[in-house]
Amino acid sequence: MDKGLYISMTGAREALLSQDTHANNLANASTTGFKADYQQYRSMQVFGSYYPSRVYAQTERPGTDMRGGNYMTTGRNLDVAVRGKGWIAVLDAEGKEAFTRAGDLERDLNGTLVTGSGLAVMGNDGPIVLPEYQKIEVGMDGSISVRALGEDALGMVEVNRIRLVNPDPKALEKGEDGLFRMRDGSEPEASAEVALANGMLESSNVNPVSELTSVITSSRLMELNVKMLATYKENDQVAARILQA
Repeated sequence: MDKGLYISMTGAREALLSQDTHANNLANASTTGFKADYQQYRSMQVFGSYYPSRVYAQTERPGTDMRGGNYMTTGRNLDVAVRGKGWIAVLDAEGKEAFTRAGDLERDLNGTLVTGSGLAVMGNDGPIVLPEYQKIEVGMDGSISVRALGEDALGMVEVNRIRLVNPDPKALEKGEDGLFRMRDGSEPEASAEVALANGMLESSNVNPVSELTSVITSSRLMELNVKMLATYKENDQVAARILQA
């Protein structure tokens, strides 16, 4: 009896946890450059000081869907999308280097080039700081050229270059903040092979219909396991009454 209870209990718990992954994907269906997380179930043996004859359910995130999203034309000078493979280097909330595909850039009040979520974009020697400008252009290679206030129409000057990297996807891991980092904590070299498309953004690669279906499936699986727990309880009560008779 307890074997069935344990299996159903862990099944219900892991089905509920799996909903978190799919719900997070669904919530980020419109987030620029977001990469969906995979989710899977599997059986795990219970090991101890006895023969490992029991199993429990486990859900896990085996990886991230690295496929690119669709490209949306915006026409905005500071909107950029990574063409094909590659990443834009940024500083995370702890001041460490991380990578993103979100190219909705802007100049904040301090002149720092940041993403739409406020992360500083890395350049040749740290975060990129832009002067006041009349016009700005971002090249395919990540170079940033501006025409300063008061300069003539031909006064475009390159002031910095966005740090673009292209590490092996297997060497990356995704954090809870949606940013990617090197598993070993290293910083990859800038790659000249990564190219940007100006005036465009990459959408999330989440499939809303698929994720919603997965949420419903996980919900039904959890309900099924809860019903099984109730059935085991009823069987236990019946067995107890038979023993008392």
